[in-house]
Amino acid sequence: MSYYQLTHHMQCNIDRETFKDVNCSIFADLHPMTMALSVLVTIEMFNALNSLSEDQSLLAMPPWQNPSLVTAIIASFLMHFVILYFKFTNTIFRITPLNTTEWIMVLKISFPVILLDEILKFVSRRIHAGDHHKLKTD
Repeated sequence: MSYYQLTHHMQCNIDRETFKDVNCSIFADLHPMTMALSVLVTIEMFNALNSLSEDQSLLAMPPWQNPSLVTAIIASFLMHFVILYFKFTNTIFRITPLNTTEWIMVLKISFPVILLDEILKFVSRRIHAGDHHKLKTD
């Protein structure tokens, strides 16, 4: 990777063959990067919630049983909001504030992580219950 590529990764150069048919205005819109970052942060926080227990559901083992984890998740989101909503930091990170509709979309995109992990935990409990039952009958 050249120095030019490192320093111009967010720019579109219409003189180059690579960008011949590309509308360069898409590189000026900060919303896609902001949405991607927000989805990543939210998914990671949901994964942290899922990590409360290897095989117990969030319904059986609620997050408030680990106040340190809840505090860490709140702190992480607060830092993310500072980056998003303060002009100084969102300029540094080249992101833009999200509106309510965009946050709803972030949650819709991120939430399946919880559902998928709950399904995997359910399957794991069934497999372990079957193994436990098999050991008792042997």
